[in-house]
Amino acid sequence: MRFIGRNILTGLVTILPVVLTLYLLYWLAVSAETVLGDMIRLILPEDMYWPGMGVIAGLIVVFIVGLLMHAYVVQRMFAKGEQLFYRMPLVRSVYPAIRDFFDYFSPTTKREFEQVVSVTIGDNGMQVIGFVTQTLPEHLPEGFREEDSVLVYLPLSYMIGGYAVLMPRSAIRPLEMSMEEAMRFTLTAGVTGSARPRRDR
Repeated sequence: MRFIGRNILTGLVTILPVVLTLYLLYWLAVSAETVLGDMIRLILPEDMYWPGMGVIAGLIVVFIVGLLMHAYVVQRMFAKGEQLFYRMPLVRSVYPAIRDFFDYFSPTTKREFEQVVSVTIGDNGMQVIGFVTQTLPEHLPEGFREEDSVLVYLPLSYMIGGYAVLMPRSAIRPLEMSMEEAMRFTLTAGVTGSARPRRDR
């Protein structure tokens, strides 16, 4: 029974990430087809509509939104509208966490979290993985600026959250890891093993 249970658990761990990823993609495609497909049917004659137009329309909409977000005016308008979510009683406790999670994977955030470092804590040699988020003292609050110090984000494992810590440069050491590799390794507490070796470019 122990042998059977161990293999069933191994099978689940192997299959579930693939199944959940495929299901998420399927759900997004079906949702786009359902919502945008119905809108397209209202505009186009029924004989001109073919399955998949809703998905294509969804990709076009996402692309246009991403394109518009490069404009300063659109960024300001979006920021103003986003403030409503931060003020709504129930939404304001959920939306910031969701926003922060997806910001990890945005191209803009990747530029900010461009340096993965090992942070030395205490005198016993303990080290944690962190991300340098700010190196310019003038971008930090007054009273939170130290000579030759940087702001480092220390993510927590198995949850969305972490600590922003101001520390001297002498306490950090750059690591040869990408942001994606470091986040995956840290969020799983290293259970999945070391990051995959990089391919030569």
